[in-house]
Amino acid sequence: MKILAINPGSTSTKVSYYLDGEIIKEQGISHTTEELQGFHHVMEQLEFRRDILLRFMEKEGIDPKELDAVAGRGGLLPPVSAGAYEVNDEMIEYLKHVTKIEHPSNLGALLANEIKEQGNPQTIAVIYDPVTVDEFEEVARISGLKGIERKSIGHALNMRAVAMKVAGEQGLDYQKATLIVAHLGGGNTISIHHHGKMIDLISDDEGPFSTERTGGLPLKYLMPLCYEHPLKEMQRLYKREGGLKSYAGTSDAREIEARITAGDAELGKIYDAYIYQIAKGIGGLATVTNGLVDVIALTGGVAYSEIVVKELTKRVGFIAPIIAIPGEHEMIALSKGAERVVLGQEELKQFHY
Repeated sequence: MKILAINPGSTSTKVSYYLDGEIIKEQGISHTTEELQGFHHVMEQLEFRRDILLRFMEKEGIDPKELDAVAGRGGLLPPVSAGAYEVNDEMIEYLKHVTKIEHPSNLGALLANEIKEQGNPQTIAVIYDPVTVDEFEEVARISGLKGIERKSIGHALNMRAVAMKVAGEQGLDYQKATLIVAHLGGGNTISIHHHGKMIDLISDDEGPFSTERTGGLPLKYLMPLCYEHPLKEMQRLYKREGGLKSYAGTSDAREIEARITAGDAELGKIYDAYIYQIAKGIGGLATVTNGLVDVIALTGGVAYSEIVVKELTKRVGFIAPIIAIPGEHEMIALSKGAERVVLGQEELKQFHY
């Protein structure tokens, strides 16, 4: 089984080559400010990133005609159920001309299709678990203001991969178990998985603050600020300059912990609040299944922190055992999802809008 996985980010493109059950080559290809400054929109970067991928494949001796599948990170599609979707004309049309949210992940499907076009007639191009996976129960959609619904947007690919991995390692059937997965990184997403579906989540704009994002803010104090700054500035504050970065001047949790260890008591209080809010998010989702949770998994870059894992275990360990699966697992999740499709173990769905 030979699969190429592609995950476009804002300043890099991750690519991996999966051979018979494991990733044997992986690289994060960085794009400099100078390289990107000529592009005014993400879609304009398609050929630029495609050519970089082709050079990577040539250098590593990867023949596109030998690929069974090319798996791309799913972009900002309308709400879809979890799983694998073939990159079809409707998906390409939607990502190019319909979606209102511009994001590098929108290139994932298109890049997969570009590489597939150089493959053999049996090569398939797929996406897996895009950020808009929506398996919410109806009660979870109600926000508190008529006309505005809660949306299921978050780190679905990594969270579902971690949930299935942890379930398997603990001898649980993912289709019958209940797990809470907290993805902790530049943005946080906390989700609850019940009987094979991600039935609710707390997104990075409504829950605990993260290393870079504000999370949910007190509305009565936020609203006046919105009149003082244009929309783009408010979006920058929420998404890039909020959270720990707004207090510490850095979003690097390792640096923050080092400063706290060196005696920065004020920063220590902020870090306590950061962990406290994550614990509240996990605890809140436990109520969705009446407190019946089999495992709580911590993932994302911050899950490498022994301090965060230890303190969260103190606060929420009474709910269920805590397991840390640090880092991001998107590339292996994309590869294994595509592999299951090729082997006929999972349905290849068709996207329509």
